[in-house]
Formats: sequence, structure tokens, C-alpha cells
Amino acid sequence: MRKRKPKLRITPPDPRYGDPLITQFVNNMMWEGKKSGAFKIFYDAMDIVKKRSNGDEYAMFKKALNNVMPQVEVRSKRIGGATFQIPIEVRPKRKLSIGIKWMIGFARKRSGKGMAEKLAAEILAAHKGEGAAVKRKEDTHKMAESNRAFAHFRV
Repeated sequence: MRKRKPKLRITPPDPRYGDPLITQFVNNMMWEGKKSGAFKIFYDAMDIVKKRSNGDEYAMFKKALNNVMPQVEVRSKRIGGATFQIPIEVRPKRKLSIGIKWMIGFARKRSGKGMAEKLAAEILAAHKGEGAAVKRKEDTHKMAESNRAFAHFRV
């Protein structure tokens, strides 16, 4: 057991929107330590979103991320020789990081030319409440709902 909580690192705000959340998103998207490349891809994606929707791309990104973040998830727990899937509410920080990971992962799996294009498509889809990342969230929620009977086993 840990004696103390680890010190929280403060994420600096990004240059264009001044939001630490975007820096966190870019840090997750980055490959091989190429942060400037990841920022370029992200900002290109935001430009594509702005062009395709004629709206505030920053607000659209925030709404898309909100649509992807899960409220509950299932954890496996072994009780008397049987393994139960127990629904558990997700902590706010974990909610955010899961949402970011899903969005980036499903953007990478999309078909299209270039990561900026794929990410823009995923953001637009998530904003509308569709897309693979939103489907993953809904599946997670369904799983938690169907295992609600085991909620009293909470970890």
C-alpha cells in the first residue's frame, strides 16, 4: 500500500486555445516523443473540423470528448470461485483519460488520408453522438447495466 499520493503534475496549457486538456490530448496522441508533430496534426484536424462544420471547433471538440467519456465501467472480481463483472462509477480523471484514449484509438483505426483527416472525422462523428468511440461508450454502459445485479459486490 502506498504511504502517500503521488504529486500531481500540472499540464501546461496549449498555445492556440490555452487549455491544458488539449495538451493532455496531444500528449496521448504523440508518437516517439514528437510533440510538435502531434500538435500540428491536432491543429490541422481542428482546422478541418472548422471548415466542415462552420462552427466553433473548440466547443465541438469539448462536446465530442464529453460524448465519449464513460460514466460507469465493469471491473472483474472473483468471489467464491466465480468471476463477476461488477459495475463501478468512473472517477473524473479516469473518465477523461479513457475518453481521450478511445477517441485517439478509433481515429487511428479509421480509413482516410492522414491522421489529421481521421481525427477530424472522429471528432465530428463523436460531436453528433455517433462513431466508434461513442459506440464503445454505449457498449460499456450496456455491459454495466446488464450486470447491475452484482453492484452490491462493489470493490
